[in-house]
Amino acid sequence: MGTINACVDLRLDDGVAIVTIDNPPVNAIKREVRVGLVDALGRIRDDVSAKAVVLSCAGSTFTAGADITEFGTPIQLQPPNLLDLIATIDGFPKPVVVAMQGAVLGGGLEIALSCTHRIAAPGTRFGLPEVKLGLIPGAGGTQRLPRLVGVEPALRMIVSGDPIAADEALRIGLVDALVPAGADLVAEAAALARHAAADGGSLRRVSGMTVARTDPQVFEDAAAAAKKRARGVGGTRAPLACIEAVRAAADLPFEEGKALERRLFLELQQGGESKALRHIFFAEREAAKVPDMPKGTAPRGVGRAVVLGAGTMGGGIAMCFANAGIPVTVVETAQDALDRGLDQVRANYRTSVSRGGLAADEMERRVALIAGSTDFGAVATADIVIEAVFEEMDLKKRIFADLDRLARPGALLATNTSTLDVDEIAAVTRRPGDVLGMHFFSPANVMKLLEIVRGEATSFDALATAIAVAKRLRKVPVTVGVCDGFVGNRMLARRSAESEKLLLEGALPQEVDAAVIEFGFPMGPFAMYDLAGLDVGMRIRRARGIVAPVSDALCEAGRYGQKTGAGYFRYEAGSRAPLADPDVERIVVETSARLGLARRAIPRDEIVERMTFPMINEAARILDEGIATRPGDVDVVWVYGYGWPAWRGGPMFYADAIGLPYIRDRLAEFAARSQDPTLEPAPLLARLAAEGRGFGSLRAAGAGGGSAR
Repeated sequence: MGTINACVDLRLDDGVAIVTIDNPPVNAIKREVRVGLVDALGRIRDDVSAKAVVLSCAGSTFTAGADITEFGTPIQLQPPNLLDLIATIDGFPKPVVVAMQGAVLGGGLEIALSCTHRIAAPGTRFGLPEVKLGLIPGAGGTQRLPRLVGVEPALRMIVSGDPIAADEALRIGLVDALVPAGADLVAEAAALARHAAADGGSLRRVSGMTVARTDPQVFEDAAAAAKKRARGVGGTRAPLACIEAVRAAADLPFEEGKALERRLFLELQQGGESKALRHIFFAEREAAKVPDMPKGTAPRGVGRAVVLGAGTMGGGIAMCFANAGIPVTVVETAQDALDRGLDQVRANYRTSVSRGGLAADEMERRVALIAGSTDFGAVATADIVIEAVFEEMDLKKRIFADLDRLARPGALLATNTSTLDVDEIAAVTRRPGDVLGMHFFSPANVMKLLEIVRGEATSFDALATAIAVAKRLRKVPVTVGVCDGFVGNRMLARRSAESEKLLLEGALPQEVDAAVIEFGFPMGPFAMYDLAGLDVGMRIRRARGIVAPVSDALCEAGRYGQKTGAGYFRYEAGSRAPLADPDVERIVVETSARLGLARRAIPRDEIVERMTFPMINEAARILDEGIATRPGDVDVVWVYGYGWPAWRGGPMFYADAIGLPYIRDRLAEFAARSQDPTLEPAPLLARLAAEGRGFGSLRAAGAGGGSAR
């Protein structure tokens, strides 16, 4: 007994062998862990003084599963792989009790399912999240879980990938017991192991259980629901494979079901959807890193927040802080506007309660964290102030001049601008190092993306603070540089311009939206414009001297979108479903004729290319300018902020999958046909295409300066 290797420890406690995994931070089952566990079990098997085993993990969490960095590499297959380890546990001749705390996910839960007994601490969460990476559980999870808890609970866990709480795990039989709060988990597990050993070496192998008879309609219903939830064909492959594997558990002997599970897993692992989802998984984690930030830069403490503006965005941002347990004050200039905003916040929370997503007492706790004030002086107590007023530069500059005077030294001063120059805003203060952009996406309390806009003078500790706050708010932070529209909206502007051209050339709104939705977006561009309000876009265009003939004509006809019941589509009373409108077709056709443009039928493939390739081209310019740090950052922005289908990996990953030479050539065709120089292939894109490289070959460049090379 003793240390097995750097990741696994073994000790004997009154006839029970205690095996402890210690591979921080989440005890991932990398190869060294697998080797250590198999070695430890081999020693225990031959030790007559060890009557049973407790498998535990050091730290605050049980294992969060396989080491994803090994996926698709030779080390993943080197023995002992996860299947070998689980087979060793499943066939072990002595009771194996697994003691779990924190998170028990993926391969970690599959290991637990191979043990004879399962015991957990209160607050533990259990899940098989592989479907979120375009995979299915590949080490027996789809076969053992239905045998232990039944088909329907297993389907819910495996197809959704969402974890369940400890109480639910106990209710469905996933765990045998929860230890009392404050009790020693390993000691309780050891007591259970001794009892099992004394009981003739009780070996309740899940693999030997049978699945209760199940109505086949359960699987059909699950498949229909998965197709309804998925966006695009690629989004259904992993969920449907999960259902097929669970069905095999009900219909086939264990070994045959396990073989089918393995075949499906390997097929998905090699597929483009899983590769794209794994790319996003890693890109999200990289996006929080700032390459030139000095190591050890510490964020400032944030215990109280102020949000300026009680509109839709301000109220949503306030909810983000309250949801994270941070007291927040919403400041407005007039009491009636403040009351309307806070009433809407309460209404949003009540909706969550009515839908079962939030407990009533939790709603009250969060509402109590949100205060309102019409006194701008409230900013003096804040550690962070987020301005969320109208998108007008003069107004924002006046506010930041006041913040400079009233906010306490060291407070983080953030603007929620979606397009404006953060450096110009910071310049009105005497502390530009404290100023940056925190661009939330609407609805702010729902959308995960947070573009953190780094100004020329933004200090590293201010940047670190914004990133730390984003994580506390459960947002996905991406640091970007200063330019018009930053990353997301700058790319979106290219798509918007091209969508107008498509209408003038021959497409109709419903045709464009259908193509974009089939691609995998949750909403087409024209339905999105209707949701935002066409008058909003018109005001922005007029301020910039931009003309959009079709959209302008719709606005002149009083068609502002959903709020007027008509925009690019018409909307029946009480419904947000977009309906094709002959009046819009008439306006579109008349506008084309007035401009002397001959209309033509535009193939769906061309619509998709023109909705994506100009954005990819603009992203190449963004990368070349150093506005985005990495191609993966662009992908994270579009997946989490704009609904780009995650199973396509984001615009940059998608471009590499198609091939940059093809995109370069098509852009050149579009530019020549339309005489639009903005569609000419960007220098970076053209160079990479000529060199036979993709965006994925680029090294990181610091956001806000430098070039991607």
